[in-house]
Amino acid sequence: MIGTICHQLIRNATPQQMREAGMDADYVNHGLGIHPSGAGGGAWTGAYIQSKGDPITDLYENMAAEQKARSTYEYLLNLIDDPDVADPIKFLREREVVHFQRFGESLRYVQDYMDSKRMFYGK
Repeated sequence: MIGTICHQLIRNATPQQMREAGMDADYVNHGLGIHPSGAGGGAWTGAYIQSKGDPITDLYENMAAEQKARSTYEYLLNLIDDPDVADPIKFLREREVVHFQRFGESLRYVQDYMDSKRMFYGK
């Protein structure tokens, strides 16, 4: 969604406007197309996905990722004064909050399961 918003904001920009906005290198590399990258220009990579294979560790990692995304959206909103851009960012921020809450609920279920005494009966 963020990539699409960025594309909509620059889709009619001229090369001169891209240069004036400090986006000339981005324009040279990607034209006016969508390119997933961070604010510092680093391209998105699958290396950002963390997994240990332990459900409790992975749920904590997911919760941290949701909070980091929420913070990023907060920082973006501090810079945005266009309601057509801010409204979808607010939606995404709230979605991160809900995801954090759901991961927290899942964590409690997993912890309860791991703490419970389980008996297995053989035939």
